[in-house]
Amino acid sequence: GAHAFQMLQLFLLGALVQLKSDLQAYVPHEDESQPRILGWDAAGVVKSVGSDVTLFKPGDRVWYAGSLIRPGSNSELQLVDERIVGSIPQSLDFSEAAALPLTSLTAWELLFDRLGVARDTTDRGETLLIIGAAGGVGSILTQLARQLTGLTIIGTASRPETQTWVTELGAHHVIDHTKPLSEELKRIGIAQVSHVASLTQTDRHYEQIIESLKPQGKLGLIDDPATLDAVPLKRKSLSLHWELMYTRSLYETEDMQEQHNILNEIAQRIDAGDLRTTVGENYGRISAENLRRAHALLESGKAKGKIVLEGF
Repeated sequence: GAHAFQMLQLFLLGALVQLKSDLQAYVPHEDESQPRILGWDAAGVVKSVGSDVTLFKPGDRVWYAGSLIRPGSNSELQLVDERIVGSIPQSLDFSEAAALPLTSLTAWELLFDRLGVARDTTDRGETLLIIGAAGGVGSILTQLARQLTGLTIIGTASRPETQTWVTELGAHHVIDHTKPLSEELKRIGIAQVSHVASLTQTDRHYEQIIESLKPQGKLGLIDDPATLDAVPLKRKSLSLHWELMYTRSLYETEDMQEQHNILNEIAQRIDAGDLRTTVGENYGRISAENLRRAHALLESGKAKGKIVLEGF
């Protein structure tokens, strides 16, 4: 499209490369006979621009999370739509920046666009339970909620080091998601919460989430339960909100450029020292061997933070 420009792909994040089975839920008519370039988040330098591009020029340093319907970022050059691209934070190098776009967009959209939380710090007596607060999305969501809203934030984490991390990010309370959530909430003196952000294992926690939500509460989720029965939500008039940050680019929604705006605001908050990045491992240059190493670590379930690859 004319809004696209060509990126010199310098750095990319391997931690969020989803396998083909994950993609099939979102991409219509996936042709498995054709090769596919994987890779999501990226940071690099604009090499050339299309005729209608107004937001960037060659030489600009940018970051983005890409699109499900374009080839991915595991390549030296990539075409990307300007409306889902932001200016890179000045205080981060490319590899640090590449760890952030997808998780930041997901957290922002979940909090403000899906759950509809007010963006001011007035205390309205509302509470947010974040299930999986120490993960990539959870780490950003906890910071955004603490800094930009008046919510009381309860994060879940099961190990001492992750519980400490979630507290440092700004959660008012931390509970253990290996125990029944409703009992853990009662232990810290909270009967029920007004909002839940379920970032992992929603199907496992679903009954406890419903029990823990106040009547007329809101549940937002990002993971992929095999099935989800909405009927039990009716008694409390609970609302269900899905967040997929690829929806805007997949359908080219009227407000697609909001992702450009969000990434720019995230960059400003990082440069102001308000947000922390979440880089874990740096596996060196972008090669088939290093991509295999990164995927092996991801599939082991033991990856911490984001795995970054850089250069060719």
